[in-house]
Amino acid sequence: MRRTLFALALAASTGLLPTLALADRDDDKHTHARKGQNAQLGPRPFFLVNDMSEGPLKERLQACARKGSFQSSEFSIGHRGAALQFPEHTQESYEAAARMGAGIVECDVTFTKDKELVCRHAQNDLHTTTNILATPLAEKCIKPFTPANIAADGTLLTPASAECRTSEITLAEFKTLRGKMDASNPRARTVAEYLGGTANFRTDLYSGPSSGTLLTHKESIELFKQLGVKMTPELKSASVTMPFEGFTQQAYAQKMIDEYKQARVPARHVWPQSFNQNDVLYWVQNEPTFGRQAVYLDDANTVADLPTAEELTAYRAQGIRIVAPPLFALLSTDGNGHIVPSQYALNAKKAKLDIITWTLERSGILSDGNNGFYFQTFDSAIRRDGDVMQALDVLANEVGVLGVFTDWPATVTFYANCMGLK
Repeated sequence: MRRTLFALALAASTGLLPTLALADRDDDKHTHARKGQNAQLGPRPFFLVNDMSEGPLKERLQACARKGSFQSSEFSIGHRGAALQFPEHTQESYEAAARMGAGIVECDVTFTKDKELVCRHAQNDLHTTTNILATPLAEKCIKPFTPANIAADGTLLTPASAECRTSEITLAEFKTLRGKMDASNPRARTVAEYLGGTANFRTDLYSGPSSGTLLTHKESIELFKQLGVKMTPELKSASVTMPFEGFTQQAYAQKMIDEYKQARVPARHVWPQSFNQNDVLYWVQNEPTFGRQAVYLDDANTVADLPTAEELTAYRAQGIRIVAPPLFALLSTDGNGHIVPSQYALNAKKAKLDIITWTLERSGILSDGNNGFYFQTFDSAIRRDGDVMQALDVLANEVGVLGVFTDWPATVTFYANCMGLK
């Protein structure tokens, strides 16, 4: 039986499985099909270890690197799949994340015009994450492509723009699109130019016509079962006014959970997420088995935006068990310039909240400084790319996070294996 399940996972990851639909089976066993299977890490984790400053952590990781066999870990969470190099929320991105040992993979959930759930980071991002503007469906976009207005001296007067929503197209139409790297060129004069703009630390190598396969939420569930990974769907805020043609926010939150129940996925294999506290409380109150692992995402942009100790305590009193702030919320520096847990991290643990954080491997090259949003509270301690391993070590050993969302799961998978994190 185990051999059969692994064969299915291998077939799915190589594109040999003709359909995502599977016959009935023991889904609890199937979800563990990858347990004990080797992860394919590639060179990046080892590059980062070699780039570290000398010290005990580097020595431990170097010794670990020599063992040569690594396994998947639930500490490693595929953020939108493996979005550092693969178009996010595509079958190819999810498969890459699983190969690199992500034990949990994320589908961000939104809905189409006919109220079907699909995997997209936002309801209104089709113009930057798919080829919609280069297809006849462009005429359905709420804001058509408008070229940049550039002065004769090259000054950008008005950036190129567009907005295309899943709620403007049917599921059948959505499935005709292809995913691309999330990017746009603000100086674009044509649609072809606008669809470019990929950051130089990413790649368009996997954005061709034979890749970028978009998935419904149901299809993502079946794929994740085949790959043997657990699941963390995020219910995205709608760009349309809710209720949408009678589809309420509560019905939206319930529909997402219902699709796991229909697929016979055990609640303990699912971490539903939302930035909307009411969504999380809805699950806690109406789907308590799923609500136990519901994740309240924090949308703070600065330290000043973070909840107070009293607010964190109130979350726990309401039944919220897991919070997920961005990296910067959990880390700070001490008087010696070392990375340490932040006050927020200490407050969350005191409130008896578990913590997941986002997002590692999303900021490009770190050694040049000015690393932006995710590193704002501890950037002074980041002098080389290998320092990300030190940050990861503090998150794991001192903050005690349950897991780390990452755009390139191999890095976190490697660390988890070296530290015995399952």
